[in-house]
Amino acid sequence: MPPSDPLLTRIGERPRTRHRSTGWGLVLFLFLFFTLNFADKAAVGLASGRIRADLGLTAGQYGLLSSAFFWLFAVGAVVLTAALRKISYTWGAGLLMCSWMLSMLPLTTPTTFGVLLASRIALGFFEGPAHAFCQSVIADRFPPERRATAGAVVNAGSSIGPLLAAPGLTWVIVNWSWHGAFTVLVLAGAAWTIAWFCWAERMPFRKPADRAGAGSAPDPNGHITVAFHRLLLLPSFWGLVLLSFAGYLISSLKVAWLPAYLTEGLGYPASTVGVLAAIPYAAAVVVLLSAGALSGRLLRRGRSSHLARGKLTGAYLVFGGLSMIAFTQLDPGPLQAVLVVLAFSVNSVAFSVAFAGASDFLPAHQRVAFFGCIIAAYSVAGILAPYGLGLIVDQSPTPAQGYSTGFLVVGLIVCALGAVGGAMLNPERARAELERLTNTCGSAK
Repeated sequence: MPPSDPLLTRIGERPRTRHRSTGWGLVLFLFLFFTLNFADKAAVGLASGRIRADLGLTAGQYGLLSSAFFWLFAVGAVVLTAALRKISYTWGAGLLMCSWMLSMLPLTTPTTFGVLLASRIALGFFEGPAHAFCQSVIADRFPPERRATAGAVVNAGSSIGPLLAAPGLTWVIVNWSWHGAFTVLVLAGAAWTIAWFCWAERMPFRKPADRAGAGSAPDPNGHITVAFHRLLLLPSFWGLVLLSFAGYLISSLKVAWLPAYLTEGLGYPASTVGVLAAIPYAAAVVVLLSAGALSGRLLRRGRSSHLARGKLTGAYLVFGGLSMIAFTQLDPGPLQAVLVVLAFSVNSVAFSVAFAGASDFLPAHQRVAFFGCIIAAYSVAGILAPYGLGLIVDQSPTPAQGYSTGFLVVGLIVCALGAVGGAMLNPERARAELERLTNTCGSAK
């Protein structure tokens, strides 16, 4: 029987193909998308010693270089997420990956500090919308009780990426050059792009209005119609800002400074740092998936979304902050190593479980822009933390003492933000408030 949708007829698509790129196949591709997203973030941290030696950088200058990735990250998160609302997810993901490859291409050959700085700024701009984009697609394709698990699988790429990249790229850096690491990443991005366009649903470039929800799970919040600025006044918005800010303090330091800390602060040889730096990422995968499963299980048992999303995320972050405080007070040894792993393994919970909580009360058409605002806020942590830690290391009597002081301060901040943010993120209360505003204020403009 011929397809009834004239759009499908025009592009030669059978009705069943609209579901072809939904579900767990889509999750797998977005997982690989996020894996590459974080592998390229980790590359500069893994090559920190070679980069500093080749370009003659101080710790403060290297911290500035690491923070440069986030200078336009917030701008990209807001501007590009708004643009991606008009583009089909097939083309959105493909264009983002191509822009990442072009941003890294200048680093595949010997270059200058200025070019390296500009490349990281451009890459940060184009990677800004990645998380909001992935979480919006997941929220569209999965019901609430499966959303945290699917989002956790995708976000596991933030740990799997550096986990796979750390030993592999370190080997390339040690035996070839740090430019070779970026060559490997560009080639991997090209392979993903080819596979994506071969597999993904064939969609037109612009997202047609009559297909905006095709193949998506029903929107339980579709009846909510409030002006977008009202969403930014919710306590749950600011709770999510605090939780994600705390998570990104840990994320940015793990990517930018953990390899250098293992070498300069704890005295491990550079040849083994790649393997050692991968351990917290491996632990983070377990933490992330178990947290997503626990959140879904709590909801299925009838527990509140405040507990399953907000308080659960806050508890993980407070635990990570306490672990960070503790390892700064210990001498190098097995116990300190365990605490380092624990401190750097909880960060991604803030970007899966907590973001799933936001999807519990947001209308589908406002998710991407809302997530973009959250990302713009937490990207400030990526600017402050790497540069601040570099300045502390430069001004301390020894690198080891500088790292201890810096991580102690960050641990205290993470504990405070985790506790307050977990209390503020309350999806049930936010949804009730939005329903009240819908009834009293009318439709959003």
